Amino acid sequence: QVQPVESGGGLVQAGGSLRLSCVASGRTLSRCAMGWFRQTPGKEREFVAAISWGGSRRYNGDSVEGRFTISRDNARNTVYLQMNSLKPEDTAVYYCAATLRLGVPAQIDEYDYWGQGTQVTVSS
Repeated sequence: QVQPVESGGGLVQAGGSLRLSCVASGRTLSRCAMGWFRQTPGKEREFVAAISWGGSRRYNGDSVEGRFTISRDNARNTVYLQMNSLKPEDTAVYYCAATLRLGVPAQIDEYDYWGQGTQVTVSS
């Protein structure tokens, strides 16, 4: 079992930055590919970014390409999402997810373990 726990959300002005963290309890994250997703009320959960278990491969969703960066520190059992140049449309609950699949999965049903989410609000 892997239990991801997100932190770092909050309120920020447009153009600002936030860094989200995801720490795993239970089984180590080091053999899991990790992903970040986000969701707003009434909409489907959207893929944001993924990173392979070793960190050599990364994949971003189109809406965040060039602004968000996913990274990981396996020694700390932690995955990060650095969010720069934030826009009001980035406002959402951000979820961290883990999977034993290889590569950089981008589909919701490819992930086995999910955190409870952290709210990010970007004001205009």
